[in-house]
Amino acid sequence: MDVNGKNVLLTGGSAGIGRELARQLKAKGAKVILTGRDPARLAAMEAEGFETLAADLSSAAGVDGLVAALGDRVIDVLINNAGLGVPHDVRNKLPDPDAADGCLYANLSAPVRLITALLPRLRTRPEAAIINVTSGLAIAPNTASSVYCASKAGLRSYTMALRAQLKDEPIHVIEALPPVVDTQMTADRKTKKLPPEECARQIIAALEKGHDEANVGMVKVLRAVYSLSPALARSVMRRF
Repeated sequence: MDVNGKNVLLTGGSAGIGRELARQLKAKGAKVILTGRDPARLAAMEAEGFETLAADLSSAAGVDGLVAALGDRVIDVLINNAGLGVPHDVRNKLPDPDAADGCLYANLSAPVRLITALLPRLRTRPEAAIINVTSGLAIAPNTASSVYCASKAGLRSYTMALRAQLKDEPIHVIEALPPVVDTQMTADRKTKKLPPEECARQIIAALEKGHDEANVGMVKVLRAVYSLSPALARSVMRRF
């Protein structure tokens, strides 16, 4: 897909990977509408020339509010990038179930609900795309972030099924699988992190080249290990 002139709706576009996706897509000639929850960050993106919509996608009401705010805007590309991370480890103390619910909704239910709402207008376009941002943890989970891993694995499964459902339509369904990226969500991680600029570049390259998956950075290695031995890949990731 040539993104020049395309109308893009990007969730979670005011920071991290989303902010870099917005900037790089705009530089290539796309018109980007981005969502976020932080007023200051949204204002900063507006100052860069982006159209922004405030949206909290951790509930059905938030998704429905975003759809209503969109009105009848044309959408060629939907990027489900917004997500929440939550620690969920029962070994020390019982985790907060409400936090788990919010994470599951934002990372899995919200993309499903948003795709369902916007699919009719995507179908009117001569060429369209849906990008669901999951994670390398959708392939093999770590230990401490069990709910986050489950939500991303669920979105991975949904994305593969959706791609099969839309195979005869001009809507390209792409899964983007980032590794550990240097964002606010990973600020407390001491491991090596991929710059968000490079993560965004690889995701956009997958869109432009028509790939079904963007296995970003070290996820390429994880995919290779998993293809040889799923048990080995899971064993390695459980150490984290």
